Amino acid sequence: MTAVAPAGVRFHHGSLVIPAGAVHTTPLRYDRDSVPIGAPLPLAASAELVHRLSGCGEVVVAFEGKLGDTLLALSGVRAVLDWLRLRSVRVAVRAVGPYAGLIARTGLITKPQPTPPSGWRAVIGDRAGIEAHGSEAVVSLVLDPAAPPCWSSDGRAHPDLPTRHYLALERRLGIRLPDTAPFAPTLATGPNNLVEELRSVGWLGGLTVAAITATSWPERKDYTAQRYIELVEHIAEAQQAQARLLLIGGNPGDGLRIAAKAPRRHVQALRIDGMPADGLADLFPHCHLIVGNDTGLTHLAAMARRRDGSSPPVIGLYSRHSHSKWRTGLPHHHAVATALSDRMHQGDLCPVRDAIAPDTNIHMDAFPPAALAQVGLELLNGVRP
Repeated sequence: MTAVAPAGVRFHHGSLVIPAGAVHTTPLRYDRDSVPIGAPLPLAASAELVHRLSGCGEVVVAFEGKLGDTLLALSGVRAVLDWLRLRSVRVAVRAVGPYAGLIARTGLITKPQPTPPSGWRAVIGDRAGIEAHGSEAVVSLVLDPAAPPCWSSDGRAHPDLPTRHYLALERRLGIRLPDTAPFAPTLATGPNNLVEELRSVGWLGGLTVAAITATSWPERKDYTAQRYIELVEHIAEAQQAQARLLLIGGNPGDGLRIAAKAPRRHVQALRIDGMPADGLADLFPHCHLIVGNDTGLTHLAAMARRRDGSSPPVIGLYSRHSHSKWRTGLPHHHAVATALSDRMHQGDLCPVRDAIAPDTNIHMDAFPPAALAQVGLELLNGVRP
């Protein structure tokens, strides 16, 4: 942890190991490293869950809620599928709902079967997805972000949501599953017409930074286009280069909108609103640095990977919520957080769920563009450990 700005704002590297004694955790009650893959855990499995899943011939992945919650919960889907494979239970896997295309990019979905699957149906998803698709299921698993605690084992804490979901299901299913941290699946990239068009007109050449302005809570989480432009100006001046900034907005409801902002001395900015999440998964890997608030598109940016498996560094901005819980756990997904976010991290608290009012009215102006630019430059130059 390294201070980067006044008022307690700190940088947290994505690969930082957090000691169990430093934060509020729930003991996992076994040392994963000492349990062979497929071996029983030293605690009882959920017999009913094991019985029902063992008879399944189809798994339906159904998420209808928030994008960020969905992406961070996909490790729970992976846990169930890993368990079924270890138990030699053959199932067909399909995704439904608005995120089916994204989920297919993770490799969790099997190819369509020539004959209908035999056996029971299991549905895994959020509450809205279960309500929409779980009426004929023999077992439904709700992956609620508020449910799994921050686990600890072998002297370290496991705070990110993908790890929480995976280990929670490992415990319930009663055997050591094969995956290891980081547990979040990644999203494969592919050809995209808009990306190719941007490339052809020079927007993806040279130093390219993506900044995420989309948020469901703009009065609290919008860093603003102006601050992002100032941030990239600092980076471009330090690099003595012309930078291109892609300002990624949400879906305004009237389709894709692209507009160039007035150019600055060192920065050309392009505003992109309404680009589907599938398209953004293809766009983000072409950037050199991505900065965003604590929102689903920032998690998406962290999970999107290039064809060689690499990903650009991603910086999430956390003013109120825990910076450790609401991250992917991937080593290139970093955080810059306020003191309040640090306290939510330390106590495994949520200002909304636990109705915690901040001591002061904390907004995104807690993160000075110049200080964020310094973090970005160090990541771009490979300085940060």
